[in-house]
Amino acid sequence: MSAGFLTMSDAIHELQETVARLRSPDGCPWDREQTHQSLAACLVEECSELLDTLDREDVDHMREELGDVLLQVVMHAQLAAENAHFDLDRVAREANEKLIRRHPHVFGDQPARNATEALKRWNEMKREERKNSGGVAGQRFVPDLPPRIPALHFANKVFMDLLGADIEIDRHLKAHSIRALGASLDEDQAGALLFEISAACRHAQIDPEAALRRYTRKLVERIKDEVGE
Repeated sequence: MSAGFLTMSDAIHELQETVARLRSPDGCPWDREQTHQSLAACLVEECSELLDTLDREDVDHMREELGDVLLQVVMHAQLAAENAHFDLDRVAREANEKLIRRHPHVFGDQPARNATEALKRWNEMKREERKNSGGVAGQRFVPDLPPRIPALHFANKVFMDLLGADIEIDRHLKAHSIRALGASLDEDQAGALLFEISAACRHAQIDPEAALRRYTRKLVERIKDEVGE
């Protein structure tokens, strides 16, 4: 193991100890009062600030914001440990096991020639895990997404799941038109198009976030009905 990994491990251990001290009887009154629920808004805020640094490619502040998100993870793990549910070590171990399990093209004998095949392997492992944990056998398309996810992210994730599933996309979407549009777009053009659609929705008194979310949910339900999920 490299010195870099040892240093990282020590730093995370120190962070754990600091958080535990803050939560102790002689720690910080504010930190002692926090619950998983009360910290939810903090997590959303910290993730939003991190996303801002990613958009601006601000590497120096990105490091700081990653630390703030990491603090939220450690805090939630500390709360769980205090209630004998799990600890940060278990969180990290399960994340590592999942990465290895869902990359059989790296750690197993199922090669993937490109990113599309790699995504397909990932989705296959997710479906297998769901079946083994008591889910419906033979599931092919069940997006597992949090309710607070932004509508645009939701739509993009559903489309990515469609690409990785055994689904005839052309039956539900104008796949040819989507591919043609994608081939002609760059980032500025995509941003302008999305902005114009958002502005047009304003003139039509339509909430674009709600409209996209509802359409995507209808699409998901239509596909699930067809494949019997």
